[in-house]
Amino acid sequence: MFIAPAFADTAAAAPQMGLVQQILPLVVIFALFWVLIIRPQQKKAKEHQKMLQELQKGDEVVVGGTIAKIVKISDVYVTVEVADGVEMLVQRGAIGQKVEKGTLKSNR
Repeated sequence: MFIAPAFADTAAAAPQMGLVQQILPLVVIFALFWVLIIRPQQKKAKEHQKMLQELQKGDEVVVGGTIAKIVKISDVYVTVEVADGVEMLVQRGAIGQKVEKGTLKSNR
């Protein structure tokens, strides 16, 4: 034969990736999850806790889809009036959101 057989150089064919190049994609993915998912959820939970702490007697709130007015409030429970003379005792954490005053009267 006129041509000698050629052998591939194994070191040049598969270069080794450095440790930084292997870990960098994982760090980037974690940073994206933090910015897009975890941080907004923490911010929303903190705002909800602040709203629950600032509740006062007379505020109108949404409890399980029902608009009610706060009649009595304690550390754990809130007594709300859902209709004329109809009161319910609910946990403070069950309150979904605070609505503008007058919402209850305008929807009756």
